[in-house]
Amino acid sequence: MATDLEREFRFYLDNQDELVKKYDGKFIAIKDCTVIGSYDTEAEAVLETTKSHELGTFIIQRCQQGSEGYSQTFHSRVAFSQ
Repeated sequence: MATDLEREFRFYLDNQDELVKKYDGKFIAIKDCTVIGSYDTEAEAVLETTKSHELGTFIIQRCQQGSEGYSQTFHSRVAFSQ
């Protein structure tokens, strides 16, 4: 069973093409499978959305074509020895 936040992300993926046409390059707040705000920066999106919605009840998603808006690669300098 998907969590509410997974459901919000699935909404983004399922509607990405349509959302990009409307919000390309913006950071959008999604709650209850609805876009509740559109912002220029991620910080602004979080700050403004938390004024009326509790953290953990919405997602902030960079709205852009392809997977780069939701895929990240992290590199670490940690070495493992056996």
